[in-house]
Amino acid sequence: MCDWNRFNSDVVTPQDLRNMPAGKQAGGAGMSGNDIDKAVLTDRLKQASILIVDDEPGMRNFMVKTLSPYCKSVAEAKDAASANDLLAQYHFDVMILDNIMPDQKGIDWLAEQRSKGGFTDTIMITAYADLETAIEAMRAGASDFVLKPFRSNQILNAVRRCIQMATLRRENALLLRELDTADIGRKRREQLIGESPAIAAVRDTLARVSTVATPVLITGASGSGKEVAARHMHQSSNRATMPFVAINCATIPADMIEIELFGHVAGAFPGAGQAREGLLPSARGGTVFLDEVAALSLSAQTALLRVLEDGMVRPIGTERAIQLDLRFVLATSAVLEHEVAEGRFREDLLFRINVVEIAMPPLSRRETDTIVLAELFIKDISSRLGLPALDIDPDTRAALLRHDWPGNIRELRNFIERSLIFGRFPLDTLSPETPATRQIEPLDQVERREILRALEAVNGNRTKAALRLGVSRKTIDRKCAAWGL
Repeated sequence: MCDWNRFNSDVVTPQDLRNMPAGKQAGGAGMSGNDIDKAVLTDRLKQASILIVDDEPGMRNFMVKTLSPYCKSVAEAKDAASANDLLAQYHFDVMILDNIMPDQKGIDWLAEQRSKGGFTDTIMITAYADLETAIEAMRAGASDFVLKPFRSNQILNAVRRCIQMATLRRENALLLRELDTADIGRKRREQLIGESPAIAAVRDTLARVSTVATPVLITGASGSGKEVAARHMHQSSNRATMPFVAINCATIPADMIEIELFGHVAGAFPGAGQAREGLLPSARGGTVFLDEVAALSLSAQTALLRVLEDGMVRPIGTERAIQLDLRFVLATSAVLEHEVAEGRFREDLLFRINVVEIAMPPLSRRETDTIVLAELFIKDISSRLGLPALDIDPDTRAALLRHDWPGNIRELRNFIERSLIFGRFPLDTLSPETPATRQIEPLDQVERREILRALEAVNGNRTKAALRLGVSRKTIDRKCAAWGL
């Protein structure tokens, strides 16, 4: 007989129960009655879906009554066949699986599920306490092992631990990926900085759509802050406590994008020695940000369209689909209508994702936000690099506001970092002041020129032009009517 506390510190064997004082026996290990400490039942437990697979009706009924008050949903199956049917239709965060069942041993069935692409975290329960069974269960893919008979607090704690460990695994994987892909020294990625009318309009739109699950398309030039806008929306939504997974579609090879997004089972392709959960399943309950979505191959676009339509993900190498609850935010610096015309982007996918479009204004259209961002970068970068800060004098201010910033916020940040390293602002690298730049034009001429240029850039769409200019649609209509357009 082995020491079961090595596998589950909350499991109490029959011998332990006989040796316990009567008061403690009533509620399990060190607890009085069924007084479960609700403080340890996290939000993740309250949002969890549980599947119980056991051939004994009494045991299923006990676990359903125990878990239902604390979990989002609890389903039950009397055998492996019934469990298969449920797993094919729904996603479960945790499965509680009995090892000894009439049709098939739970360990053997679990091993089959893993080979077919099943990623559900599993707690194995059994009345037979031997080390060999425990080792077989872990090899088959079980996350925990609980010995019958058990108390309600023991199975609750096992489920809670299982969810916490799964959460930690996913968060660790996502954090490692963030370290690999994030720009060094990039801070405040969840704050949309600035008070210009253009960015204020974007912030208002993000607030309006943050509470719904509709896909959002963010357009704009590279470096204009599309990912920052997506993170800002995620943090103000009811998914803020769930993962935010940023995926740059342009940096993943075309033949790997579906593997990265959807995951795979062991042996799905050469070199796939073990199963791997995809980036989309790892973000379940949260937000997925697909940057440069126009870079997706046509086959990946087809798979993405299927996910957007039915919320199902099918890992590579398996026919089993996983039901997901995700919010999709997509971004592109390309004009998707042009990509569709050139045959590089699916028109039906464009229609599906372009429910709400948010156009990020270029930095040159954000007025004094350039100075606000420059001062912020000076503070952050000088602190990180241990360099003295620089003051923005009037000449520097004028040069920063005059420059067009074709690389947008990313270019500004690099300019500030270069300035701090050399201890001065290299103003000679910015747009020079010329007689043309010093010339004062009548305001109505400037206004007419910029509105017409914005309309030309968006093929005459007045709503999009208004968003880019940071004004209302009524303003555009009124001006156009005055010009006879």
